[in-house]
Amino acid sequence: MPSDHPPTAPDADPARIAALPRVQRVPSRDLTLFIQRDFLAPSECAALIDRIEHRRRPSAIADANGDTVFRTSETCDLDMADPLVAQIDARLAAFAGIDPAYGEPIQGQRYTVGQEFKAHTDFFDPHGADYPRYCSVSGNRTWTLMVYLNQPHAGGATRFVKIGKTVQPETGKLLAWNNRNDAGRCNDASLHHGMKVRSGVKHIITKWYRERPWG
Repeated sequence: MPSDHPPTAPDADPARIAALPRVQRVPSRDLTLFIQRDFLAPSECAALIDRIEHRRRPSAIADANGDTVFRTSETCDLDMADPLVAQIDARLAAFAGIDPAYGEPIQGQRYTVGQEFKAHTDFFDPHGADYPRYCSVSGNRTWTLMVYLNQPHAGGATRFVKIGKTVQPETGKLLAWNNRNDAGRCNDASLHHGMKVRSGVKHIITKWYRERPWG
C-alpha cells in the first residue's frame, strides 16, 4: 500500500502509481492520467464539504483572457493545520510518491448550477506575463491530484478535451495527472474543462505539486 512507503521523491513515478491497488490508467499516448475510485470515504468527503461551505469565496484566475465567466466556481483554502486536512494531504502525497514539501496547500472548490471552469491547463505558461509572479520560487506545477467529494444530480464532469476523455463525478473518486509530457515540457494535452453543473452542487479538492519545494 502507498502509506507503507513514505514519499521522498520530488516527482512521481507513473509506473509506481499504475501498480497501486484499484488504480486505472487511462489509455492515452498523450497524457498520463490515473483514476482511483473510493480514495476518500464518504464521511471524509462530507467533513471536507462542511469546511469548504464555511470558508468559500469567489474563485480567482491568473489569466482569463478577458472572459469574465471563464471560472465561475467558489474556492476555499483548506487549513493545513487541521488534522483531517493534514491526514488527507499525507495520503495524497503517499499516492503520488512525492515529498510533501513540493505540494501547494490543498484547495477546495464548489460549483453550483451553471458554474464551470472552462478548458484550461493547471501549469503556468512559461511565456506568459504571470509566470514570474507564480513560478519564480517553486517553479511550475508538475502533478495535479483532484478528488470529487460528491456527485451532483447532473453535470459537473471533467472533460480532458484533447484526448477525448470525460470523467463523471463520483464521491471519493481521485484523478491524478502529469501536467508535463515525456520530454518534461508543459503538456497541452492536459487541457481540461470543469463542465457546468446542471443540477445540484459539486465539491472537489485539488492538490498541485511543483518543480521545487513550495514556499
